[in-house]
This record gives sequence, structure tokens and C-alpha cells, in this order.
Amino acid sequence: MSEHFSGKKAAEVVGITYRQLDYWARTDLVRPSVADATGSGSRRQYSYRDLLELKAIKTLLDAGIKLESVRTVFTYLREQLGEDIASAQIVITNGSAVLVRDNDELVDLLKQGQFVMGSILSLGGVQREVDDAIVELFPATRPEGTEALPTTRPVAGRAVGER
Repeated sequence: MSEHFSGKKAAEVVGITYRQLDYWARTDLVRPSVADATGSGSRRQYSYRDLLELKAIKTLLDAGIKLESVRTVFTYLREQLGEDIASAQIVITNGSAVLVRDNDELVDLLKQGQFVMGSILSLGGVQREVDDAIVELFPATRPEGTEALPTTRPVAGRAVGER
């Protein structure tokens, strides 16, 4: 894989027009990190990380978020996450963009990083809690040194096999 991409190839990979890419570069939304245009005949060169940012921008725009709001989002992300923007998880809904932080904080990216009241429900955690409760309530005979799932599971208030 190439270490850098021309403007034409970058636009093609991301799914935008070269004109959009040029505008975003000239207005400092995403400057090419490998080589910027320095005058007539020079070519911009984009890194893989640049492509990730460009694709994220396109996705936000496709979701109905206005370009100026996208600028706000990326200003915040760059200030808070630095080089680690690709690790960000963003929930996009109803023209809003909310960053999910590692500690399950929700941050509204369009309101200068205000914390959002709410919580994240991890369905994997729910599954573990249900599994643990089943094992606790319906212990199974286990051979020594092994763990087994229960032989009965609750169904509508009774164990499987009960009538």
C-alpha cells in the first residue's frame, strides 16, 4: 500500500470530488500532512490518516451535519484527541454529533464539548449479568475442575422442563 495519496486518488478513495477536497484543503479543514501545495504545479500528498479524517468528514456531512458544524467537531477532536482521532467513536443523530469517551462519558461536539447527561448500555455487560444470575439461581452439577452452564434455564417464570 502506498504511504501517500495524490489529491485525485484521495478524493476517489474517500468518495468526494476533487473540488471538495481542494476546498477543504484551502479552507484548512484538512490539510494534507505529507505535502501541501506550494504553488503552481505542486501536488498535495495525503497520508492514510488524512484519508480517515476526510472519510469521517464526508460521513458527518452525509448525515446532515453542516460544514461549519463539522469544522467545530474536528477542532474539538484535534484539541482533545490529538493524533488519535481515528480512535474516536461518534454517535450521529438528528444533526448532532456526540463523542463517546473511554470512560463512557458522552460529549456533545457541537456545543463546545458539553457533557451530555445519559449513560451507555453495554449489551455485552447485560449478557454477562444475565448469565451470572442464571448460574447463581440454577446451579448445575459440575465435574471437578470444569465450569458448565446450567442444565435448566428460566422460561416465562419456570425452568425448562417444568409444567
